[in-house]
Amino acid sequence: MSRPKLTRATVLEAAADFADRRGYESVSISAIAREFGVQPASLYSHVRDRSAMLEGVHELALAALADRIATAIAGRSKRDALAGLITAHRVYARELPGRWAAMQRPATETTARSASAGRVAALMVAVFRGYELPDDELIHATRLVGSTINGFLALEAAGSFSHRDLDTELTWMRALDVLDGALTAWPITNPEVTS
Repeated sequence: MSRPKLTRATVLEAAADFADRRGYESVSISAIAREFGVQPASLYSHVRDRSAMLEGVHELALAALADRIATAIAGRSKRDALAGLITAHRVYARELPGRWAAMQRPATETTARSASAGRVAALMVAVFRGYELPDDELIHATRLVGSTINGFLALEAAGSFSHRDLDTELTWMRALDVLDGALTAWPITNPEVTS
């Protein structure tokens, strides 16, 4: 079998696949070079260093997640769209754990401003607009839903729910119900923030 040609895209895809198989922290220039059967120096004309490679994996992961979200929410609104949104995240995290881990790291300025990140954000906002939230509340809704998804998935992946007999699927559905209720009854006023 012939090896794929070394390009930035093939290097990043190999790094993402490696992260899914072996873990995000295992990704290194030398490990990916071994995947291609080349010396590490061969990769440096395609990625500057490990940080740049991981940044590329992050953007690649965001692009794939955006595709899944778009499919999951198409033609849906309110609770159905919200269910599609959060389920797309959960399935993605289970199927592609290395790529999911890449998205759990702080985004670089470049990644945060990338088309992929913008698309994920726009799709989330589209779901929240179905709840008729004012524009100045959209970031708060995004933070609430995002932290609920990420917190649940992190605890689930760590096995934190495994010591209970109750099925986590029911908990996941309860989380969906609570988020739907919160978005439906979202407070419109801007209360004083106290610390």
